[in-house]
Amino acid sequence: MTVRVAITGAAGRMGKTLIEAVSRTEGLSLSAALERAESSLLGVDAGELAGVGANGVKVSSDIHAVVDSFDVLIDFTVPAVTLANVAACRTAGRGIVIGTTGFSADEQTELDAAAADISICKASNFSTGVNLCFKLLDLAARVLGDDVDIEISEAHHRHKIDAPSGTALSMGAVVADALGRDLREVAVYGREGQTGARDHQTIGFATTRAGDIVGDHTVLFAGDGERIEISHKASSRMSFARGAVRAAGWLVDQKAGLYDMQDVLGFRKEDA
Repeated sequence: MTVRVAITGAAGRMGKTLIEAVSRTEGLSLSAALERAESSLLGVDAGELAGVGANGVKVSSDIHAVVDSFDVLIDFTVPAVTLANVAACRTAGRGIVIGTTGFSADEQTELDAAAADISICKASNFSTGVNLCFKLLDLAARVLGDDVDIEISEAHHRHKIDAPSGTALSMGAVVADALGRDLREVAVYGREGQTGARDHQTIGFATTRAGDIVGDHTVLFAGDGERIEISHKASSRMSFARGAVRAAGWLVDQKAGLYDMQDVLGFRKEDA
């Protein structure tokens, strides 16, 4: 069976990369491409837009008009757009892969409610390498325990609108959970002035926004006499796109629920 995939934000950098990734993946086909209503690219062939050759899928703006043509929607946009798309998928009984970050607590509650009716795969990062780093961070935190100070740094392109990145926050959550800490209580987002000595329980975050950086993340475990760093550096959005497309193919066979890339990769089974 061929899985029919729709991509929203099709004219953006990530959208075009996702279209390319679908075109390269056996068993998946692009059946819909969506953009905002005011886009000048409505009606353009999505394959030509992404540079992979004409595929007959025209860019449109109304998800309700195409919802019957796809099995799974991939959404890397902004929270308000994603929530509207989730509502449309929920009504139609379609799965959705979400790479959008920056959801508020109330918005996350909306996603949780929708997952009672449809399958949703939501991840702060769909890269296989990053998800491997999550596993390594959990192990490192449990082994090193309270003997180290922990700092997380991340860098992205100048156009990214949320900070710290969703991936950095997920890394912090993995480490905090392993150490039995509440990230909401121990996170420190930047330092300035006379801050005093470092609280040993805190987890620090530092953010860089510059140029065209795709995404760099490093977690530093610093003890007396040694430092350990676990890093991931992305040089292309294709690593994220391949993971999201892999998640789309996996999601169609799942029952309603909220999943993430750890489920797609089978890491949850290893933890069980």
